[in-house]
Amino acid sequence: MRHPILAILAFGGAALLGACGGKGSDVDRAVQSVNAIDENNLSDIMLSVADPAEAVAYFKRATAEKPERIDLQRNLGKSLVKANLNVEAAGAWSRVTTMAGASAGDQVSYADALIRAGQWDKAEAVLDAVPPTHETYTRYKLEAMIADGNKEWAKADSFYETAVGLTTRPSGVLNNWGYSKLSRGEYLDAERLFGEAIKYDPGLFTAKNNLVLARGAQRRYQLPIVDVDQTERAQLLHTMALTAIKQGDVEIGKSLLRDAIDTHPQHFEDAARALTALEGARS
Repeated sequence: MRHPILAILAFGGAALLGACGGKGSDVDRAVQSVNAIDENNLSDIMLSVADPAEAVAYFKRATAEKPERIDLQRNLGKSLVKANLNVEAAGAWSRVTTMAGASAGDQVSYADALIRAGQWDKAEAVLDAVPPTHETYTRYKLEAMIADGNKEWAKADSFYETAVGLTTRPSGVLNNWGYSKLSRGEYLDAERLFGEAIKYDPGLFTAKNNLVLARGAQRRYQLPIVDVDQTERAQLLHTMALTAIKQGDVEIGKSLLRDAIDTHPQHFEDAARALTALEGARS
């Protein structure tokens, strides 16, 4: 797919060279330059808007034709991650890290792919080899996740805090940090972090659901004041109901399930099934 701007560039460049009577080598260089622009533009399109499977197929062809191109190998790794082919993505990023021109950022991308593939120990080893001077949001986000997995809470908090300071869009890492606090039983801190995540991204439903879990864990069974549509409100009521039931507050849970069923604009099968099971158990 060639954008009109690129087509104009190609045509205009050829016309200019023809009018000037340039030598053949000049023409070749100009064409190569335009082709390079076109190729880079197509790579961006494949990564940003193309179907993930199509992007993978495109970059597999490209890397087979030009295996020495590290930029294409990187794009193959990115496309595989986007397609959730995480084991294959880890292999692709592993190759990138061995190529001439590989950077510390490539090692971080390799570690990211390894974590996605469930290879946490290997990811930790890869991150340990990244120079400490390479200070990026992604690096510290991954470091925090690994520290979390190792239950090294002080390190995790430090890495999360650093990651938040290195991005203008911290909602995702704030949500992860909040979930870490939730898993430790630090419910007030978790609630605060989920609230911050929602402020940065009001549409982040995962953080809203986690916020309900944090409040429910404290036996505070009122929904937080957040912007939700009717379906989302019903889902949050369902989450709160299950939290109450898990803690032994069955009657409150049943009431919340009824609210969820009444709130949902369609038939809420999960809530209805849970309510039926509870009422059957008590009959």
